[in-house]
This record gives sequence, structure tokens and C-alpha cells, in this order.
Amino acid sequence: MLIDPAPNRRQALSQLCIGFGGLALSSMLHAPPALANRDGIKVAAQIPPRAKRIIFLFMHGGPSHIDLFDPKPQLDRDDGKKLPFNGSRVTFADRGNLMRSPWKFRNCGKSGIPMSQLWQHLPKVADDLCMVHSVCETNVAHGGACMKLHTGDEAQLRPSTGSWISYGLGSANENLPTFLTICPTSLHGGVNNFGSAFLPARHAGVSLGTPGYPNAAAKDATFEYLSNPRLNLAQQRLQLNLLRQLQQQHKQSSSEQPEIDARIESFELAFRMQTAAPEAMNLNEESAATRELYGLDDPETANFGRECLLARRFAERDVRFIQVSHANTLPFNNEQWDQHTHLKKGHEINVKQIDKPITGLLTDLKQRGLLEDTLVLWGGEFGRTPTVQVGNADPGRDHHPEGFTMWMAGGGVKPGFRYGKTDEYGYYAIEDRCTIHDLHATLLHIMGLDHTRLTYHHSGRDYRLTDVYGKVAKGILA
Repeated sequence: MLIDPAPNRRQALSQLCIGFGGLALSSMLHAPPALANRDGIKVAAQIPPRAKRIIFLFMHGGPSHIDLFDPKPQLDRDDGKKLPFNGSRVTFADRGNLMRSPWKFRNCGKSGIPMSQLWQHLPKVADDLCMVHSVCETNVAHGGACMKLHTGDEAQLRPSTGSWISYGLGSANENLPTFLTICPTSLHGGVNNFGSAFLPARHAGVSLGTPGYPNAAAKDATFEYLSNPRLNLAQQRLQLNLLRQLQQQHKQSSSEQPEIDARIESFELAFRMQTAAPEAMNLNEESAATRELYGLDDPETANFGRECLLARRFAERDVRFIQVSHANTLPFNNEQWDQHTHLKKGHEINVKQIDKPITGLLTDLKQRGLLEDTLVLWGGEFGRTPTVQVGNADPGRDHHPEGFTMWMAGGGVKPGFRYGKTDEYGYYAIEDRCTIHDLHATLLHIMGLDHTRLTYHHSGRDYRLTDVYGKVAKGILA
């Protein structure tokens, strides 16, 4: 016998953790107890889905919308002048006068989507992009803004967007995680940004690459403890069967503990992934042309290119929510896009790293017929101010949540389309304002879920991703 039948279930779990703990991950193994109504979905998918999966390209630190996608001629004309109206009352740092963008803009594609000259490759797919220029929030700190973007709440522990989608739709591939995050950062919410919180632990995001700061290099990213060097697959199967028996025996004489079921399910997933995950991660199966398309042949683009290519491979294997993080460090600032100083140098480096890989991802998805049912979302936790940050010799911009740009592609959104507007300086969102709750409502809608009815009962009330807020941005839907 592989496990002594005398120990209780928790002791048995402890023994099994060595073999299967990687997929359980800390988020599953140490999750708070789940509720008795572990199947607590009141209403699942009742809207015709426009997409089967989401790929979220997360730009950690806050990309500058007015230097990338939202040109402001008035800002150019008023360079060096004071902001002619009162700005936000809460700021992260001291702000100076207006500062024009260092880059010229041009209209790209037949749709005329504006992009700064920083982008050399993305203009090729401009007609596939749906620009949302009016995203707006209130939190000026990375931590709160990141948590709001990922979970819908800037302070309280809440399930992440991917967890809600997993809860609402379930798995489309039992051999791979429903929710996967590739090379996540450990900063500004860390594992809580892809955790399940009070949802059953099986809905937590699984990390490919240990969360870190800086985040793991894509070439080294693995699922921790996926394989068991001590036992073969047949022996592992016997262990799992025994554990299931112990759990069933316990249920006959004690109250149900669904958190234990969730942990066993995570072990089962880990067992199945031992074959499926290495196959999905085998980039050697890709042609030289595909590898070049993603920029894997260039040291500057190889890391993010590898993340994007992995995202495509998991997408075509029906993982429902895949996050790809551009979340490293630069010599002159901590978070990748956080250019309080060295704006020009920093954004040039950042765009160079992601431009070709993202263009390759969109091109590849479209060629394979996957873009039509895959929603690609790009953006960070906020934008940057149109004013210069005071006190830096090499100028930069401060955090700016009041109006910024994110974009989508595929998955039933209008291609080559611009939605919303900021004012003449890019300061406030003034038309078709889109809060993070609105963004989340829209994402769920695209996946076939009504955000007002996807709820989970916890601590005496029904919770949802959008809390009591949120409206679908129907103007972007194709």
C-alpha cells in the first residue's frame, strides 16, 4: 500500500502534496474553507457568447495613453503651460506643467486608428483593434489599481476575473487549468490578483512560472512540482483513488467539507497535466516562421514573444482565461511601465519588447481562425498624466487613473473602432466613460455571462465581480 490507511485525511493530503502540490499551488492548498453551496452559481451562461476565451496582456506600471494611442494636438500647443483647470485632488507625486509627447502620431490602417511612431509593427493589425479611450478610475496607487483591475475591488480580497469566468463556465479542457497566468508579478496584489478568494479553490488561477519580482523569465517558466520523481503514473493513480475512498468514507459520518474536495480535484488536475502541460509548452513544435513572427529570434522581444506564443498554444487547447504579464523592471524605475522619469527611454524599451510579439499573436490567431472567438485585452492599471512630474532631471509622467486607453481585439468587438474620448489634454474621460466595473461587465457579457446574475453567496450576502455597479459597453460590440 502506498499510503498508510490509518492517518486522517489531512495527513493523507500532506503526504500527497509532495507529488501533486504544484497544481494545487499555495492558493489551493491554503485557501479558506469554501461554502456549503459549492455549486452556488445562480445563473450561468444565458447570453449568446461572442468569445470562448480571453487573453489578457497586462502592462504593469501604467502605459502612457497620450504617448501611445491618444494624440492631443492641444497638449502639443500648450507644452510648458499650466493645466488650465483643476486636476484631481488626490495625486501620487508633485505635478508640474503640461508636457507634449516626444513622439509624432499617424493614422494607421483603413480605419485610421492613431498610433505614435513608437509602434513599428502594431499598425499592421490596426484594423483589428477596438480602442477604448475612456477607461477611468480613482485609485492612484499601483496596489489598489492593480487589485481593482484584476478583482473588481481595490482593498478587499475578492475573486479575480479569471476565477469568476471559471466559476461561471467551468472547464473546456479537463487536462489543463481553466484559468492560467503566465509569468505573473508578485507585486501589488501578487497572488491575490489571480486567486479565487471565497470562490471554491479549484477556480484559482494556476501560475506558469513562480510569481516574483522581477517576474520569471519565460524560458524558465514551469509548473512547480508537476512531476513526481518517486512514483510512476500508475502508482500516483492508486494514491488518488485511495484518497477519494478516504474522503467518501468520511462524508458518510461527518459534515461535508468541500474545500477538501477542491484540493483533491487540484491533485487530479495535476495528475492529468503531467502529459498535457509539457505538450502544450513544447515550442519546438512551432515552425521557424512562427517563432520569427513572435520575435523569438531577437533577444529584445524573445521573452514576451515566448509568453505570447505560449498564450496562443493554451488558447487553442481551450484554456478560458490566460493572462500574460509584461511586468519586469528597468534600471531607472521599478515597475515596467512606471516612467516617473525617463519617459522617452522607458517607453521606447517597453514598446520594442512587446510590439512584434503582440502583432505576431494577433496575426497568428487570425490565421488560425482563433481570433473570431478569442478576446484579446491590452492595458495596465492606469495611464500617465499630461503634466510632467516635478523634480526629475529626465522628465516623466505621474500615475493617472482619471482617463486612459485600453484596447481589445477579436471576440465580437468592433474592429478598427474607437470608443470613448478624453478631454483635449487626455486628462479626464468625458465621453462613454468606462469604469473597471463596466469593463468587467463587458468581458463577462462577451463570454456569455450576465454580470448581474453571476453571483456567489458569502458571509451573508451575494457577491459578484462588479459588486452593485457595472454596465456593458454595448457600443463596442460587433
